[in-house]
Amino acid sequence: MVEKRPLLTAISHLTLILGVIVMVFPIWVVFVASTHHAADLMTAPIPMWPGDQLWQNYTAVLGEGLANPAAGGVSVALMLKNSLITALVIAIGKIAVSFIGAFAIVYFRFRFRMIAFWIIFMTLMLPVEVRILPTYKVVADLGLLNSYVGLTLPIIASATATFLFRQFFMTVPDELAEAARIDGAGPMKFLRDILLPLSRTNIAALFVIMFTFGWNQYLWPLLMTTESDYLTITIGIQRLINVADTDPQWPLVMAAVILAMLPPVAVVLAMQKLFVKGLVETEK
Repeated sequence: MVEKRPLLTAISHLTLILGVIVMVFPIWVVFVASTHHAADLMTAPIPMWPGDQLWQNYTAVLGEGLANPAAGGVSVALMLKNSLITALVIAIGKIAVSFIGAFAIVYFRFRFRMIAFWIIFMTLMLPVEVRILPTYKVVADLGLLNSYVGLTLPIIASATATFLFRQFFMTVPDELAEAARIDGAGPMKFLRDILLPLSRTNIAALFVIMFTFGWNQYLWPLLMTTESDYLTITIGIQRLINVADTDPQWPLVMAAVILAMLPPVAVVLAMQKLFVKGLVETEK
């Protein structure tokens, strides 16, 4: 039986409400700014309630309104498409490579397999920023600049995901592998029919994390893209702000920011239950 403490409950709810307000208020301000004229944001105090330009501003952002050089030179719809492709390829690629790599390390007996694992694990200390110059040189020499392959392939490996899959595979009872072997199942059938369903929540949690990681990439796309056709949304917003010979169109910039938030939020909401289970579940 849980003891009722009305005062403690009220304080807890009040704290949660204050936390939600602190988190949501900046997003509300950005949304409100995206629904006004530019002149309305140049005077203090700034508006706190939506204006009458929501449809016009968002139509301009997604359509041809930003196709002129003074306003950024590229449509936000194209930037969103590039970011979506990049984030999906990175997330799916990281999970696939890490899943197979962890499977090989745990279930195959070969020389130096632990050395191979620790070499993979040590790459956690070498993020993209540390190896940016040699990686860029290799990609440039291969002619992969301004391409989706160049945006995704160099950062598709993940030591973190490999480590997490390895730790989970080590908790799977050996009897399952032995039973599958007795029934005539080969390694790939065991992986597909047993390990993959058991790893569903882990894959969901990693997909959310890796998708957000790929969506928020800034430094690598900044180096890889010199043509507007491959701009991602994080690079595009920065270019929308730093326009030449004119003031930034802040309502359009804020509309682009709101649109940039929607795909990661949609992924988190769609996979929320599996995401939480993948993070907190310790037994299968």
